[in-house]
Amino acid sequence: MSDDASGCATLSDADKTTPVMVRYVRVHSTDHVAIAVEPLSAGEVLSFGDLSVTLTTDIPKGHKIALYDIAPGQEVLKFGFVIGRAIAPIKAGEHIHTHNLATALSGVEDYAYAPEAAEGPGSHPDARTFMGYRRADGRVGIRNEIWILCTVGCVARTSERLAKVASERFKGRVDGVYALTHPLGCSQLGDDLNHTRKLLAALASHPNAGGVLIVGLGCENNQLSALLGEIQGRSPDRLKYFAAQMVDDEHEAGLEALEELVAVVEKDERELCHVSDLAIGVKCGGSDGFSGLTANPLVGRVADTVAQAGGMSIMTEIPEVFGAERILMARAKDETVFHEIVDVVNDFKQYFLDNNQPVFENPSPGNKAGGITTLEEKSLGAVQKGGLSQLTQVLRYGERATERGLSLLEAPGNDAVSSTALTAAGAVIVLFTTGRGTPLGFPAPTLKIASNTALAEKKPHWIDFNAGQALEGKTLDETADDLMALILRVASGEQSNNEKNEEREIAIWKNGVTL
Repeated sequence: MSDDASGCATLSDADKTTPVMVRYVRVHSTDHVAIAVEPLSAGEVLSFGDLSVTLTTDIPKGHKIALYDIAPGQEVLKFGFVIGRAIAPIKAGEHIHTHNLATALSGVEDYAYAPEAAEGPGSHPDARTFMGYRRADGRVGIRNEIWILCTVGCVARTSERLAKVASERFKGRVDGVYALTHPLGCSQLGDDLNHTRKLLAALASHPNAGGVLIVGLGCENNQLSALLGEIQGRSPDRLKYFAAQMVDDEHEAGLEALEELVAVVEKDERELCHVSDLAIGVKCGGSDGFSGLTANPLVGRVADTVAQAGGMSIMTEIPEVFGAERILMARAKDETVFHEIVDVVNDFKQYFLDNNQPVFENPSPGNKAGGITTLEEKSLGAVQKGGLSQLTQVLRYGERATERGLSLLEAPGNDAVSSTALTAAGAVIVLFTTGRGTPLGFPAPTLKIASNTALAEKKPHWIDFNAGQALEGKTLDETADDLMALILRVASGEQSNNEKNEEREIAIWKNGVTL
């Protein structure tokens, strides 16, 4: 970050190291807009080197200010990229938002392979360590829990009762016993049923679970035998199961199975592991005008650290790369991965169109209140969570990451669905950036990273880390080091706020008919 004039800063790639207190920010030297870091009043003069702009209206915190006169139909740049087109004349110093700016997105597009150099996995080894659980399949977990998964919603409450009793009975012997329940598994067909089965099977092999109990009913579409056939890398002594209709007392059967699992899992011990052993998921929810300035680029630096050390960084939310997908395509490992990115992006656009929905029906009301106007703007901020590393793998929904480096995972933007998918893909910790705040948590420890200090101070019981420091005197480099230190502490056993608050759930992407 470099100081252009009193109260102003730019955030170009070349100047992110010098701390400076700012009141307004121009992200890139080619941008037509600046962003208010705090509320600004009409009549104030903003200075950007040789450029001075007088505000014609009050500007809310996080919102955009026109730096030049912009004609209707003209493209508007932020982050150095197009975020939409003007739909009305805009004067320099005017507030830019939904009343005068609209998306330029349409539908499915054609893309050309135009690779750019990017750092790959293992290019920057990292000597930092944590204490984790090395599993038989070579992956490393950061918790030693027992998870109870249900094949169908009919036995969800049964699973929860088992977890409640087991948590007390086996307290202190494992890191916890948790039921991850859902309402699906019956009255599903085809790809919709396969989605549910693949997702549950991937969760059942997660390295944060030392043992897994699967509770079935018996008559559901998601048959226990079919689900068991999908589970990989879980030895029989760490995977127990039964169908409630087939036993006399499902509670007795469940507790007996859990006792057997605990006897095995409690022997696991933490051992020294390296950054290259980490698999992290990156996610944003309730974004605001600061998310693309602080929290997302901060998480992107951590994603680069992990990916370039030889670990795994996984990003998702495909609808929230629309308008910024070419940035990711340019960093594809090879032409095969490029075409896989094209397919997953266009398939998701077609999914919208098949359901008679425009591909740009985003941002949310909360995003707009925080200063985000168009999907392009939201996406350009969101993709920064993936950093600048080479993109090595594209995963379809329910698939596990197998390639080191940065992966792109097919899932919608919905917080619960996408965070569950990240966990199923193998993320042992989820870095969740937010400008508005949410208490939600998921099976993997979920670190909430606030884009602004006001949120961090208002919701300290939700927020684990304040990225707003990057606009208040700390550099992004320093802030990224602090966040990485927190990640390694949590990986070694320190609890995240979602764990302390017992906020833990899963959600499965349903996209088919219900019988």
